Amino acid sequence: MKPRTLPWLALGLVVWAALPFVVPRYMADLLVFTGIYTVAGLGIGLLLGHCGIVNLAQATFYGLGAYASAYCTVMMGLPSIVGFIVGAVISMALAYVIGRPILRLTGYFLALGTLALSAIASALFFEWDWLTGGTLGIGGIPKLDLLGFALDRPSRYYFLVWIVAFACMAVAANLVDSRTGLMLRAMRDSSTAAAALSVDLQSLRTRVFVVCALFGSLAGSLFAHHASFVSTQSFTVDRSINFLLIPVIGGATSIPGIVVGALFITFLPEFLSKLGDFHQILFGLALVAVVVLVPDGLMGALGRLRKRRVAAGNGHGG
Repeated sequence: MKPRTLPWLALGLVVWAALPFVVPRYMADLLVFTGIYTVAGLGIGLLLGHCGIVNLAQATFYGLGAYASAYCTVMMGLPSIVGFIVGAVISMALAYVIGRPILRLTGYFLALGTLALSAIASALFFEWDWLTGGTLGIGGIPKLDLLGFALDRPSRYYFLVWIVAFACMAVAANLVDSRTGLMLRAMRDSSTAAAALSVDLQSLRTRVFVVCALFGSLAGSLFAHHASFVSTQSFTVDRSINFLLIPVIGGATSIPGIVVGALFITFLPEFLSKLGDFHQILFGLALVAVVVLVPDGLMGALGRLRKRRVAAGNGHGG
């Protein structure tokens, strides 16, 4: 790390720590959801930006994590950590079993396959009311506590959620910068060439899909303990589409871009809702504008702007 970046890092940490205490409660709540969506969106970003895979099934793993936490704590009276572990294990196992055959597909067929998985899971969440509570859902999910300190307010839960988000971002960054990340990009750019270099495409895709499921499950468990209530309305296909929008808007190849995308889909609808009944139309127009004007995401556009400024500075200096 360059010495000149340390003051900026310290300033960023101070702002991050102070933020939930200086903003209104509803904005602190939105910041919590931004962190949860960042965790869920990271898996989508890994698949889309580094594998070229469109995953529309993230709401499935998000729901599994949420329902595992809800069932284990409310129905069985088990510690909260058990729900996190059960949701993660079930999600990863399902991703492995389903991923082996479905990831043999490519392009639009693969996207449709993951969409079908999300639709099936949404229907099962609705039909298995003995397990999920159906449309009535499961309420009374306990708030988390850390060493006896109750995380019962957004300003407190904020720190846990973002620590988990930063940890997941570190895992994703390590994966991208490793030899595995190099193979992922080779597979994305030319699967034929990667296969010729003895890269096991099927195994590689499946492993990343399992990591994506783990992130989705963690996000779902965090959501369940924050909302204290889960129902089928939270895990529909629409939720999977929203998760896909996160890397598309922020930049699929940029890990900080996932945070930007999560901020976009969390805060913009809230601000636009104050404008009246047309807020959904305005949000849709904003999405179209981002996709058309900056197809590589907001962070991609920022990177291009930075390169132009550097090039202009070098030209002026020359």
